[in-house]
Amino acid sequence: MLPKQPKGLLSLSIAAALSLSGFALSTTPASADAFTDALTGGKVKMDVRLRYEDVEDDTVGRRDADLLTVRTRLGYQTGSFSDFDAFVEMENITAIGDDNDANTGSGANNWGNGNGTYATIADPEGTELNRYWLGYNGFADTVVRVGRQRIKLDNDRFIGNVGWRQNEQTYDSFTLTNNSLSCTTFFYAYLSEVNGIVGQNDDMDSHLINVSYSGLEFGKLVGYGYFLDYDEESGKEANSQRTLGLRFKGAADMSKDVELLFMAEYAQQDDYKDGADGSARFTHTLDGTSSDIDYDYKLLKLGVRVAGIKAVLGYEALEGDRNGAFQTPLATLHGQNGWADMFLTTPDHGLEDRSITLSTKIGGVNLKAAYHDYEAESGGRATGSDYGDEWNFVAKKKFGKHYTVLAKYASYSADDYREDTDKLWLQAGFKF
Repeated sequence: MLPKQPKGLLSLSIAAALSLSGFALSTTPASADAFTDALTGGKVKMDVRLRYEDVEDDTVGRRDADLLTVRTRLGYQTGSFSDFDAFVEMENITAIGDDNDANTGSGANNWGNGNGTYATIADPEGTELNRYWLGYNGFADTVVRVGRQRIKLDNDRFIGNVGWRQNEQTYDSFTLTNNSLSCTTFFYAYLSEVNGIVGQNDDMDSHLINVSYSGLEFGKLVGYGYFLDYDEESGKEANSQRTLGLRFKGAADMSKDVELLFMAEYAQQDDYKDGADGSARFTHTLDGTSSDIDYDYKLLKLGVRVAGIKAVLGYEALEGDRNGAFQTPLATLHGQNGWADMFLTTPDHGLEDRSITLSTKIGGVNLKAAYHDYEAESGGRATGSDYGDEWNFVAKKKFGKHYTVLAKYASYSADDYREDTDKLWLQAGFKF
């Protein structure tokens, strides 16, 4: 598989880097030497991850799947020259053995094998330039980057890199991070393209704003606005949306050994640019009508940490109105509503997720267990409003600074939505 070709902002970043090198070589010998030192005195980065995944899916006509893959990333970050630095990273995903016992992705313009008779394991083989950017930190308390980047905001609920999959999601983008105000971080990004986990690319003209304030004694407050405008050529123009929200996460010591944890978030989502704004060209298939995007999101979590054990109760609601629902297309969805990935797209009747999570560390092994109970947010489903429930378990251990092993399991028990699904992962990683 050939690497993705640069375009748009990426072409601009490459041109800027070439111009910078030309400038260095055309000035004094000392400047040229400083440029060479920055170029050769950087840091090599390597990340290798071996994973076995097994999926048992009870959907009629779908065969169980298993897949063994190795993901290798090799990158290099330069030193600084005139407040500029740069980074480039290659990535390869290779199946060990036969990859035909899984559906690694379907649809047009992606790397997947389209083997729809099997359950999905979205780790297709491929090679690409995963990340490359040019950065500048010559402005006070500010970092600017242009190129293909990893972007992760807050808990990845709205903007993330889908880091669980072997091929992460990256963004062709311009980003600016500023910390001029005390305890405040201002982040802005312009996105020209999203590079997805199965090799697909979606052109867009989008803006992200995220402002966080950590000066409160008991937590951090975040306000955000995400303005997603998909190009018509992406086939996702109807998904263009504006999401405005507030998030608060905090903790308070109740005693020497007891800590109270709490989180609350609210967001409102509506259509943006040429999103599904009532136009006949975006008619809903359910009842032949069209309607605005106009949905709410709510998240409440309350937890306690005592004697090395953390317990958290959670409630999350994504509103739906039968014709559509609150969606988060750029999120790391695997970490949100259960690891079985039953809700990568919010059902049209919305979603309520009630959960309890327990986590601790024993003998150097991080352990976590979670239970989710899923229901439709709005009633009136012909098949019923009880989607089902799910158990999640994971054990993870790190050896030294560079090695990690993991075992993970998800079991979804269907009621009125989809079919029973079990997933198992065994994983080993190495990076420096």
